[in-house]
Amino acid sequence: MQANKQANKPSGNPGVDRIELMETFVRIVETGSLSAAAEQLKTSQPTVSRRLQTLERTLGLRLLQRSTHVMKLTEDGERCFAHAKDLLDNWKTMEADLRGTQDEPEGTLRVLVPHAFGQDQLIAPLTNYLNRYPRVAVEWLLHDRRPDFIAEGIDCAIQVGAVDNLSVIAIKLFDIPRIVVAAPQHVEGKSIPLQVDDLHNMPWLALRTFYRDDVTLTRQSDGEEHRFAIKPRMSTDSLYAVRNAALSGLGVGIVSAWMVADDIAQGRLLHLAPEWRAAPLPVYLVYPYARFYPARLRFFIETIRSMMPLIDEKTSAVLASKNKRSR
Repeated sequence: MQANKQANKPSGNPGVDRIELMETFVRIVETGSLSAAAEQLKTSQPTVSRRLQTLERTLGLRLLQRSTHVMKLTEDGERCFAHAKDLLDNWKTMEADLRGTQDEPEGTLRVLVPHAFGQDQLIAPLTNYLNRYPRVAVEWLLHDRRPDFIAEGIDCAIQVGAVDNLSVIAIKLFDIPRIVVAAPQHVEGKSIPLQVDDLHNMPWLALRTFYRDDVTLTRQSDGEEHRFAIKPRMSTDSLYAVRNAALSGLGVGIVSAWMVADDIAQGRLLHLAPEWRAAPLPVYLVYPYARFYPARLRFFIETIRSMMPLIDEKTSAVLASKNKRSR
């Protein structure tokens, strides 16, 4: 038994196990630096450096060529990296198999979410998840960009818009309807509901991420498209800014329907030309392909997939009810 316990220890340093050394080496390569690897492993840069040196001494090989600004794998390092990845994947698969798939999730989950969606609609499924699994902590990172999963140590992301990365798994959750809204003052003296031509000469608010100088709307009944130029009074990359500017009466904007459903229901904003909408935005749950997924990620995926359609149904119901009353 004593020999088996020592089998995973490097002969040169019995206080450090090989799995830990291999994991550290893999993190260094994937993140591209010792400091980034240390941050992901929740340890210090000197500790990461010592582990790399220990691994190199144990193997009797130089794995990395390092200079002030460049870190590059040697030929031996490339082979070691490939073997280490397989070793760690097999180790995690063995752990999952022996412990069973119903493990209590634990540890820290890093999730990248869009700014607006992550501060609003996604808080409910996040709360549900954390209440069900008290041994998990979540790093909730708000960014409107595509993640580098490996280098940043991101477990999964909620992405609004098309997924163009072929190396990830993307689960479509639903489509976000986008509608034209404005404060009531912009339709005073006009016939309600407005027609699409009535929108041409109104003061516009542009969400630069999706439209800047022109707008394309589609009629829901037959798919006919209508495109026209706009001269925005304000342009921004913030969905919240567009919504708040519309509430203040600054102009007309296209926004995600979930964000303004309550404003429309309470009469603070009007859904203009309700038969016409901008192209919907798909919402995906995205995560990198792997042979093994920890329980904390598996159960988060289950929670998101079960709750997100309910959010979509609630928004659609509010808009349908309000639009029916306005006719």
